[in-house]
Amino acid sequence: MCIYDSEQTEAISGVCCLGLPLSKFLKEENAPEIMRNTCMLGALAKAIGIDFSILEDVLKKEFTKGIELNLKVAQRGFREAKELTKIDSFKQESLPLLTGNQAIALGLIKGGLNTYVSYPMTPSSPILHYLAGLADDFGLGVIHPESEIGVILMALGYAYSGKRAAVGTSGGGFCLMTEGLSLSGMAELPIVIVLGQRPGPSTGLPTYSSQTDLHFALNAGQGEFVRFIVAPGDAEEAYYWSAISMNMSWKYQIPGIILSDKDMGESVFNFDTKTIDQLPEEKPYMWDRKSPYKRYSVTENGVSPLAFAPLKNEIIKVNSYEHDEFGITTEEPGETTRMQEKRLRKEKFLRENLEEIKAVNVYEGQTKDIALLCWGSNKGVCVEIGKKLGVKVIQPIILNPFPIKQFQQALSGVKKLISVESNATGQLARLVNNYGISVDEKVLKYDGRPFSIERLEEKVKEVIA
Repeated sequence: MCIYDSEQTEAISGVCCLGLPLSKFLKEENAPEIMRNTCMLGALAKAIGIDFSILEDVLKKEFTKGIELNLKVAQRGFREAKELTKIDSFKQESLPLLTGNQAIALGLIKGGLNTYVSYPMTPSSPILHYLAGLADDFGLGVIHPESEIGVILMALGYAYSGKRAAVGTSGGGFCLMTEGLSLSGMAELPIVIVLGQRPGPSTGLPTYSSQTDLHFALNAGQGEFVRFIVAPGDAEEAYYWSAISMNMSWKYQIPGIILSDKDMGESVFNFDTKTIDQLPEEKPYMWDRKSPYKRYSVTENGVSPLAFAPLKNEIIKVNSYEHDEFGITTEEPGETTRMQEKRLRKEKFLRENLEEIKAVNVYEGQTKDIALLCWGSNKGVCVEIGKKLGVKVIQPIILNPFPIKQFQQALSGVKKLISVESNATGQLARLVNNYGISVDEKVLKYDGRPFSIERLEEKVKEVIA
């Protein structure tokens, strides 16, 4: 529906339009030009069958000055317009509204967050601001250090002392954090990183959105170490998987990365807790206080018992250099091989643990042999197009370790797989290709803007024709 000033423009062909002489109305009401929008709001309310009292309540809540004139102008727009359609009463309980960033923050708290450390960088900055406002309510430490390097090193220090810490950043800040990420891998210090993606390279489009950092997150840092990576697609998933990330990071003493972006983080969602699965109980492996304490004790699953300083008569040593079970630096080949195998062994048990959790969402369509493949913030638009065109939608949430068994089950019967991504190279398509799965077509957008329903429908129709 289009509402326009009939004195300045004409109706758009093929679009439901309502033209009103808005300039004339404002002049007659002695109202400034800025109130043109208020007049159109009144006309919109009438056009879609909303009672004026509802609009009046909204205006009184939102306007702090000039309310009487705004109401007068809105009433004029309402009175002069005509009803074009009617919105049926929506009989459903009221749900809270949350942004994706707020849901991530609350999920981290649910996962036991003690301290959040961040240097402001769009699009993850709102998490810092939101948690700062909640700090007293939840007993949180919220810290803004001097740089992203300071951020991750401080957070790892908190982890050493037994405090669950998370950090937030974007691509440029994550670049600076990569050596600290490797420190997490070698020293086996749990850390959760919220990586808000935006277009690059370099500064790129700092206030826009993208899905360009998947392979960066998969491969960042020197050396080989286990990491856990998720990409939620809405508020409920952001809440749930942020808590899971915190739990898995501490259970396996590894870094966890939550991939978000501006579209996911700053969009506003209805938040329905009834749709969120029960979070599994996960506790870190703690030392049984039998001496001597070995911080890097070799175990069957690679996870060593935790203890936190200060501890009477015990040394809790962490080390960025290769080390033995006590944390003492070593270059002896047999010992270095044993310790590397110990750390990498965690992935097998992490993967088995995650098989118990639904890691791939599938939205069935009437057409079983065509599927859209998406991740993160493209979930909503793809599910809508999937329903409209009757095709299946497959959305992996865990991206490392990749849930290959669940993904293969989701692909059952699919003969044509179409990847929908907000990047120029098809990064998820490249990832699944590593597991022998070929994507037949790619629908890619990389101008920093989200897919519109109309544009995505047009593109999908082109590739399935």
